[in-house]
Amino acid sequence: MSLRTALAAAAVLALATPAFAQDAPPADPAAAAAAQAEAAFEARAEAFQQAMGAMQGEMRTALTAAGADQARANADMDAIAARYQPQADAFATELDAFMTSQLSVMPPEAQAQMAQMGPMVRAQITSAPATIKAGLLQQAAAAAAPAAPQ
Repeated sequence: MSLRTALAAAAVLALATPAFAQDAPPADPAAAAAAQAEAAFEARAEAFQQAMGAMQGEMRTALTAAGADQARANADMDAIAARYQPQADAFATELDAFMTSQLSVMPPEAQAQMAQMGPMVRAQITSAPATIKAGLLQQAAAAAAPAAPQ
C-alpha cells in the first residue's frame, strides 16, 4: 500500500461516518465540530503529503549528487529521512487521534474496518521516509542496470 493509498484509506474511513455523509451544512454544534475536525485533519494530511514530496525531491537531488558513490547516497538519504521522520510520526499520531475521535459516530461496520485498517495505515505513514528512499534507490538501480538482451 502506497502512502497515497494509506491516506485515501484513512479519508474513506473518516468519511464513512454519518456526520460527514451530509451535503447540507451541519445543523447541530457536534456535527459542526466534527466537520471542523475533518477539515483540519484534511489540511494536515495535505501538508504531510507536501512534506513527503519535498523529502522525495531532496532525496532525488542527493542521489544524483552522489553519482556512483552508493555509500554517500545512502548516508545522505538517511540523513534526509531522519529529518522528516518526526513529521511522519507526528502525522501518524494525528491520524490515530482523528480516527479515535470519529469512532463514536461510526456505524459498527466502519468501526470494525477502522480497527483493522488503522494499524496498517499507521505503519505506512511512519515508514514513509524509508519507503520513499527504498523506492528511489530501486528506481536508480533499475535505470543503471544494462538492458537485458531480447
